[in-house]
Amino acid sequence: MDVQFQQLAYFLAVAETRHFTRAAELSRVAQPSLSKQIRNLEEELGASLFSRARGNITLTPAGEALLPLAQRIVTDMETARREVQELAGMRRGRLRLGATPSLCAGLIAEALAGYHDRFPGIELQVEESGSRDLIRALGHGELDLALIILPLQSSDPAFVTTPILRENLVVVHAAGDAPPTDRATMRITDLRDRPLVMFRHGYDVREATLYACRSAGFEPRLAVEGGEMDAVLRFVEAGLGIAVVPSMVLKNRPGLRGIPLSQPRLLRTIALAHRKDVDPSHTAKAFRRHLMAYLTQLTREEVGEDLEVIAALRP
Repeated sequence: MDVQFQQLAYFLAVAETRHFTRAAELSRVAQPSLSKQIRNLEEELGASLFSRARGNITLTPAGEALLPLAQRIVTDMETARREVQELAGMRRGRLRLGATPSLCAGLIAEALAGYHDRFPGIELQVEESGSRDLIRALGHGELDLALIILPLQSSDPAFVTTPILRENLVVVHAAGDAPPTDRATMRITDLRDRPLVMFRHGYDVREATLYACRSAGFEPRLAVEGGEMDAVLRFVEAGLGIAVVPSMVLKNRPGLRGIPLSQPRLLRTIALAHRKDVDPSHTAKAFRRHLMAYLTQLTREEVGEDLEVIAALRP
């Protein structure tokens, strides 16, 4: 049997329109050619697929039986064609990814390295900034994807966000200094009257810290403020004060020690975001798949005690 894909596509067009001429127009082929292919298909199958009584086109029992099979075959073929085209397109292209500094210094650097190894022809453009700035850049079309902190500070519903990680915030101090407490954890109130190194405006950690302190009834004492992530960590290492930071930034920082916060715990949820009104590019979709695979394969030792993978992405 030599049934061709195009014959099934023509069959579906006629089944949808119930009209050979309109089906030919829909398929962008001459009507005699379409009719010939339908006849060839009927000969191959040994049964009539359409009843043509008095100009009315209806499916025969054989046509009814073929319809769901043909739909599945054509859909599968179109899916395969699209995936192959996207894979071919991955030989070149661009991925514009936004991420917070803590992520750039941690998990995302390793995920991007694996993505680059797999797709070396893709140009990687990474924007490192606070979550609010990233959302603004994403909304302006300057990024394809952004790893941001939930909840969004904007009420704009134009973004699709998928939670992937949940992380504890910790208090860090210089390894050579005495710890700010002799307990295993610190309370927010333990930060009262202690010199804090604070991030610049636009960092979600800054806002979370200030909110927690004010909710506890005090205004924190800022020793230094306005820094980016690396600067804040260096200031703490130099003994200028303590800071509240994401736990993941302590990796490969022997000059720092972290103490978990409790009463209350400060948590942040990291999500992958894209614009709702723009279909992600093939490079962005490939990174989503790669990131999902990367996160779900991490071991407990690699993730650490203060980080939880909650990835709900779909390939």
